[in-house]
Amino acid sequence: MKRLIFAALTLLLAVCVAPATQNTNSSNTTMQGNANAKPRVRRGPVFRANKEQIKQAQSLLKQRGFYAGEETGKLDDDTRAGLKKYQEAETMKITGTLNRDTLQKMNITLTDKQKDWKPTL
Repeated sequence: MKRLIFAALTLLLAVCVAPATQNTNSSNTTMQGNANAKPRVRRGPVFRANKEQIKQAQSLLKQRGFYAGEETGKLDDDTRAGLKKYQEAETMKITGTLNRDTLQKMNITLTDKQKDWKPTL
């Protein structure tokens, strides 16, 4: 009888402990547990404007009345808001970023690396 109780308690303990040993709260989640989850896609290099290009864009935005801040060369919230207004006025895709299309529309020279940059799908 003691063996039966011991076996039942062991089985119960094993059933309760098994789910607790699975780490579902990890910062490096791979989404193995969720059958509906899409796998994480790694992005390639991101197109970035340099500090001088951002200053030039801020100057142009200021001239057009889309930006009232200083020409700092930093892509801050006010600059992004100005870029959105500019992109809307020029009937471009409104992103609030200095992507290749926006720089070219502003007649700001691209670097060789930016000219060769290809988006990854």
